[in-house]
Amino acid sequence: MSWFHFRPSKIVGSAAAVAGVACLTIIGCWLGRAAKAAGAKADRPRTFIDYFRPMPITGRLSTDIWGAAAVGPRDPNNGLEDPTMTKWDYWDGKIIKGPDHKYHMFASRWDQGRGHNGWFGSRAVHAVSDKLTGPYVDEGLCWPDNEGGKGHNVTALALPDGRYAIVVSETRPGDVFVSKSLDGPWEQLGSIQVAPGPYSGLGRMSNVSIMVRPDGDFEIVPRSGAVLISKTGILGPYTVQGPSIYPNLPGLPQDHLGNLEDPVVWFSGGLYHIVVNNWSDRKAYHLTSKDGITDWKFQGLAYDPTTDMVRYTDGSVNHWNKMERPNVYIEDGHVAAVTLAVIDIPKEQEHGNDHHGSKIIVIPFNGAAMDRDLK
Repeated sequence: MSWFHFRPSKIVGSAAAVAGVACLTIIGCWLGRAAKAAGAKADRPRTFIDYFRPMPITGRLSTDIWGAAAVGPRDPNNGLEDPTMTKWDYWDGKIIKGPDHKYHMFASRWDQGRGHNGWFGSRAVHAVSDKLTGPYVDEGLCWPDNEGGKGHNVTALALPDGRYAIVVSETRPGDVFVSKSLDGPWEQLGSIQVAPGPYSGLGRMSNVSIMVRPDGDFEIVPRSGAVLISKTGILGPYTVQGPSIYPNLPGLPQDHLGNLEDPVVWFSGGLYHIVVNNWSDRKAYHLTSKDGITDWKFQGLAYDPTTDMVRYTDGSVNHWNKMERPNVYIEDGHVAAVTLAVIDIPKEQEHGNDHHGSKIIVIPFNGAAMDRDLK
């Protein structure tokens, strides 16, 4: 090409074309990576933690209430708490919807001035809300005239005969209280009995979770991880079906089995479920079984306070130090919400009157989707 045939527009056009190709190549690579990442996430099996839904904001998110700054802005109207942290620490938490269309929560409380170790003197309480997620109003002790209301590891259930039952353990030997109304009065029916047998030692009444099975039997899973069955009513006697289900369960971390606690057992989607917490790892795991007794399968992570699972509809996130005592609220046959007892700092650092403490949170949950995906 001679000087006289030189065409700047051709050079500029060629450069633009090269730049365009480069740009398209970069975009294509970026889209490819994004698609690959999305595909990898989609290929990852969903676990219990993936079905938590955002919490509605009932009041406003606040940072000027009790709690460590690491928790983040939070809604004190979610769940059950003492917003002033001058009276009570709350723990446990089981919700039953009543014929009055209100939500009744059964929980434990103790004097916050005694710090977290005040739980040794905890009392069973009844709280009520017009909304599933709260706020719940503490209506007082469930049985004030029975050992001063003493009760911990509080859970509750509807009985086949139309009555309701509250079960407490750890500080009492599996005591059962019954009432025709969720508002009480509550009468002590007796204490849960375990039949003698080779595994009866695993039936100690600690962290008791109890349910009525579809076949009408009662099933208990205590802290030990053994399965107990009664065919003769809520008091038993219960037969321990075998050893703990946790050892050698494929997939379940085996390094701190002695620290597994707070199991909750329920039936939904044609399966029996357990979520069990590991207090030292601060994580919980999800297990399922077809018959609720044998062949339990590890389904993965249930919750982890270091993740962003506790979030609000505006995208704000809370990070509690520990989340324990899981329980489920079932509606239309599926888990619709999960309750968790939470504390803002390590338990041993909560000494009372120090602007720290515990409460119960209620997180919406897409149990229908989980049950569908597990089929």
